[in-house]
Amino acid sequence: MEIKSIFWLRRDLRLNDNTGLFRALQMSDEVLPIFIFDTEILSKLPSSTDLRVQFIHEQLEFMNKELADYKSGVQVLIGNPLQALKKLRETYAFTHIFCNHDYEPYAKLRDEQVENWATQQGIRFNSYKDQCIFEKDEVVKDDGKPYTVFTPYSKKWKSLLNAQKSGDLPIAFQAHPSETLLHKCTQTFRFEPNPSLTDIGFHTVEFHFPNKSVSQDIIKNYTQNRNFPAIPGTSKLGIHFRFGTISIREKARKAWSLNETFLNELIWRDFYMQILWHFPHVANSAFKPAYDRIEWVNNPDEFKTWCMGQTGYPIVDAGMRELNKTGFMHNRVRMIVASFLCKHLVIDWKWGEQYFAEKLLDFDLSANNGGWQWAAGSGTDAAPYFRVFNPQLQTEKFDKQLNYIKKWIPEYGTSAYPKPMVEHTFARNRCLSTYKKALG
Repeated sequence: MEIKSIFWLRRDLRLNDNTGLFRALQMSDEVLPIFIFDTEILSKLPSSTDLRVQFIHEQLEFMNKELADYKSGVQVLIGNPLQALKKLRETYAFTHIFCNHDYEPYAKLRDEQVENWATQQGIRFNSYKDQCIFEKDEVVKDDGKPYTVFTPYSKKWKSLLNAQKSGDLPIAFQAHPSETLLHKCTQTFRFEPNPSLTDIGFHTVEFHFPNKSVSQDIIKNYTQNRNFPAIPGTSKLGIHFRFGTISIREKARKAWSLNETFLNELIWRDFYMQILWHFPHVANSAFKPAYDRIEWVNNPDEFKTWCMGQTGYPIVDAGMRELNKTGFMHNRVRMIVASFLCKHLVIDWKWGEQYFAEKLLDFDLSANNGGWQWAAGSGTDAAPYFRVFNPQLQTEKFDKQLNYIKKWIPEYGTSAYPKPMVEHTFARNRCLSTYKKALG
């Protein structure tokens, strides 16, 4: 039987070392790559200018240029995924759907619906691991239960990695060379011209996205430089990991040989993905249910002040202004601003999580949720509730020369910069009292 397949791009916007695409090209006579701009997701975005949608559109254009050498391209559809696939089947009689796993609650439901329909139509649905090294229940305790603390999880992760080798290379790091089989992408079918960003309902703005290559020096020096926001000590690869424009296996191989601290950051990604998989309730509530009893102050005016970077705490304001301007915030500063919202202002971590979800280029549900619950004390492996970051001490430790602060707060040190909106000792005592009342 002639096997005509579609490969459904989602969080894996690349043609090289793509597991699902490699399997599709291996097993099929003809493969049509597709991408669906999911209106279920797009309709919930707060603005018609969304840099992440623009980034996706750019990456699809890059892939089309690569595939043009094979007189092929990515077919772009718009709509509800199931309805879009049904419409596509009316024109292109594919017998298989290939894709890579997505672990978020909405994605799991979407894929279940698509697979059920596909099965009814006699279409094989094939999904593979691609966006992480270990997934689901691959790294669990000896009794089969999931880890909820990072350090033992990471030790087990590394022990599994070292136990599964082919020569000197861990099997989990081995590439899936989809780029060698691109000649099998279909050249005979075009559904309709690919839409512009305007056709999708969004506007283009001038913006330079972070490069997806990173120097070895940044990885080598990551341990000593990663906590200082004024220096280029981090990779800024988050958006590329989020949308799969780079291979996690490729970057993990480099980290494995160059810097264990950087490798640990990749393990954190896996950790939070498996937390979301095993405990999907964290998407809407505290991992530790007792923390849902906290009586948050939730002052909307104070929340807006935090959002705008006008709190009067320079390290907090610099971070929020960087986020609002660039869609990026240094990881150390993310912890500081999150702690400030939850513990200085006693505002529900879910408010901050949602704001980050709207603004971060590299927004990823599992990592964003995990980070916010860590800051609030409500999550896995979280900081104890009585640990309240002192923004001034954090500044002295990580931005002593105030270079980061002065970059983002030009009025710093003048009368134009606001006074602190809340006094630290008062805020700390209020936080401890509020948490203790809820937690007993």
